[in-house]
Amino acid sequence: GGEEEKKAEGDGKETAESKGMTREEFEEYQRQLVEEKIERDKQFAQKKAERASLRMHMRGKYRLPQSEKDDAQVQIVGGDVDLPEDLAKMVEQDEEEEEASDSLLGKIQNMELDFDVIKTKAQATMTEMKQVAEEKCAVM
Repeated sequence: GGEEEKKAEGDGKETAESKGMTREEFEEYQRQLVEEKIERDKQFAQKKAERASLRMHMRGKYRLPQSEKDDAQVQIVGGDVDLPEDLAKMVEQDEEEEEASDSLLGKIQNMELDFDVIKTKAQATMTEMKQVAEEKCAVM
């Protein structure tokens, strides 16, 4: 029954005695726990801001309305958030592919305008070839 009384006195909180440490060791242990928690919280906030930044980029790319929540998340970590390297590479590849398809699409669209010219030239060439063939056949 003596152990139960000690636990009740501590209100369920850890104490130096409950951890088997001296008071100084216990304070150092508590300080380390707090520092680790702060570091984890910073990393978590950074990851959330990176994801928010990616969402903002995608919303801009696809012309979707921006989210104030994402803006706020980026501001929480100081406003200067880079995309993680792997995501940045993916975004860069997407942009390169879009540029390539845009230029190809642009060329195709410009070609459509020339199709009438090409068609006219082809018809003229065919007509000319027929005439030459008829003349040669007539000579034979």
